[in-house]
Amino acid sequence: MAKKGVKNNKQAKRKENRAKEEAALQKLEQLIEEYDPKTQKPSQFQELPISQNLIQGLKEASYSLLTDIQREAIPYALKGNDILGAAKTGSGKTLAFLIPVIEKLNRAKWTDFDGLGALIISPTRELAMQIYEVLLKIGKHFQLSVGLVIGGKDVKFEMERIQKINILIGTPGRILQHMDQSLGFDVSNLQMLVLDEADRILDLGFKKTLDNIVANLPPERQTLLFSATQSKSVSDLARLSLTNPQYIGVKQAEDETATPDSLSQSYITVKLEDKLDTLYSFIKTHLKTKIIVFLSTSKQVHFVYETFRKLQPGMSLMKLHGRQKQTARTETVYKFTKAQHVCLFATDVVARGLDFPTVDWVVQVDAPEDADTYVHRVGRSARAGKSGKALLMLTPSEEEGFLKRLQSKKIEPKKLNIKQNKKKSIKQQLQALCFKDAELKYLGQKAFISYLRSIIINKDKDVFKIEDVDKEAFAKALGLPSAPQVKIKGESKARELKNVSRQLLALSKANDDGEFKEEDKKVRTKYDRMFERQNQNVLSSHYLKIQNDALKDENDDESDSDGEFMSVKRTDHDLVNEDLPDLTAPTSKRAAKRALSKKASLNDKGNAKKLVFDDEGNAHQIYEFQDEDDFKAAGDAKLQKDDFIGKESEVMQVDDESDKKLAKEKKLEKKRKRKEAERLAKEGYNDDPSERDLDAKSDDNSEDERPTKKPKWFQNDKVGGKTSKDDGVLEIEEPETLEDLEALTARLIQD
Repeated sequence: MAKKGVKNNKQAKRKENRAKEEAALQKLEQLIEEYDPKTQKPSQFQELPISQNLIQGLKEASYSLLTDIQREAIPYALKGNDILGAAKTGSGKTLAFLIPVIEKLNRAKWTDFDGLGALIISPTRELAMQIYEVLLKIGKHFQLSVGLVIGGKDVKFEMERIQKINILIGTPGRILQHMDQSLGFDVSNLQMLVLDEADRILDLGFKKTLDNIVANLPPERQTLLFSATQSKSVSDLARLSLTNPQYIGVKQAEDETATPDSLSQSYITVKLEDKLDTLYSFIKTHLKTKIIVFLSTSKQVHFVYETFRKLQPGMSLMKLHGRQKQTARTETVYKFTKAQHVCLFATDVVARGLDFPTVDWVVQVDAPEDADTYVHRVGRSARAGKSGKALLMLTPSEEEGFLKRLQSKKIEPKKLNIKQNKKKSIKQQLQALCFKDAELKYLGQKAFISYLRSIIINKDKDVFKIEDVDKEAFAKALGLPSAPQVKIKGESKARELKNVSRQLLALSKANDDGEFKEEDKKVRTKYDRMFERQNQNVLSSHYLKIQNDALKDENDDESDSDGEFMSVKRTDHDLVNEDLPDLTAPTSKRAAKRALSKKASLNDKGNAKKLVFDDEGNAHQIYEFQDEDDFKAAGDAKLQKDDFIGKESEVMQVDDESDKKLAKEKKLEKKRKRKEAERLAKEGYNDDPSERDLDAKSDDNSEDERPTKKPKWFQNDKVGGKTSKDDGVLEIEEPETLEDLEALTARLIQD
């Protein structure tokens, strides 16, 4: 009875808790319905119509005050409206969409059995990881499962768990991959779609991927778009199926800029070939700061990082770009976040949304592709009201055009002048490094090529002009002896291939039947790829010359082709018919015998001459007479004779010493054998054939004494000196052959 009473008490408590939860949710729904975003302007999170569990999570994560974008966007999102939000970098956009996501699923009483409820898409892996970490902090008091799917992680591990996820955060490519390959990934019940850095996701690089993702999502959903810079393009919004979206933070005051007020912005005019000198000098004079250096391409980041490491400016250096493995990228983000005095070389993969604490300087060595990218780059500093500085390097040809682009965003950086006494040139050091290290030279060549291609594929031709680039001066600034030859693809083609998947590119080569062309069916090995590359290192042209010579020889003589990619280059010799041997068959037996006789051949043609061939394929005798002029030029004949005799005497002396040493060793060995034979004779082992004197065995005049064969049982009645018949018992060996068996039978019959 006691157990039954306890059970009833537990059920009662459960019912009571459920009733409280239902009442709290109903009250929350009522508060949201009564909330007026236009009139109510809360300053703290606890003043919003959100659940107590979320307020507690925000408090424990040290979030208390609302930012402008949060104050404007969260109430509309809680009411179920689609949001198109834009705000300055570092203004708290992450919480502006995470809070509505959690509250949406909480009010719907979402469980693991309901499947995926919210999908958050980020353009970069690092930003997706950051959103994931923030969500875990503020939502730890809710029974919601959260998943992160990004490139570089184990796909099979994600596939096994993705069907149990309520909130999924990921990059566009990996999300689409799971939609195509994961069997348990069901998005039919999706309640909310969030796009962070929406302008980047909506651009050319992710257009097709995003269209495929949205095509799989249900149209009855809530959509939130957030970014620091945003457009109201009708075509972009139509793709996302936004219905009457609320524009939050899009309109700005006339004198308000898109960058934080606490950010100090400046620029300098510097030639392209002097940028690395300026950057190195800047780092040397700011050793006690935290710096992010932006470059256009990953090849440039790799080259600058490796060369500056060898130059050792005096502070820790890091690199981060999209071609690194995910483990290295994650480790770099973690170390840079924790470090105080460090310089990070990075591409625009770092420019979006990442929250690095206390970044003092943002240095843009290469100008960004547009003003929006500039806003995102400088937004890594001066976050959440803190101060920061930004420096932009512009070439003389870029200065006027790019400053106009910034003025359209109400951004007017101050121009600074470089102090020449603080500037240090590293051109000669870079040239010395590239001369000593072929790998660095290769990286410099790739950096040179990638920068030129980034200029060509840029859309803004009024700012970025390839004809204004001094290629030779830029190559020398990178430490290269000369400018590498660059083959630039078509402008539109290069822009399309910039972000396209390799798998999609391979499929695009197939015809309508899914079959590839003959030239595409050929399997390309690593050697094929090696020879197809250009400007790899100092031996690139040499490798290609070897390959061309090998192919030429193969075409000249197909019968000698064994499928090798290198062959010996042969020299054609002039043949004289008189010198050729007579290859006709002998007509008589005497002639045949004479032809096969070496002695007769030598009598006819003289002694054979041994020839050697030089590198050019010319034949020479081993001993040739020296030319008379060369002999006279070498000096007096007597001195040459004495010199030759002296050298030969030294050689003979060395050979005599080695011969004497060898003769002495043989004499000692013979003496040792003789002593050993005397010892054996003294001990009485002469009668044993197995222990005879070793000299006797090696003597040519002595006869070999072989051990006598053991007689068969039927050849001798005595075995081992004993009679085989003793006391009527016949002792025999086991017969081994048929003859032995027949002899044994006859013996037994006779006995």
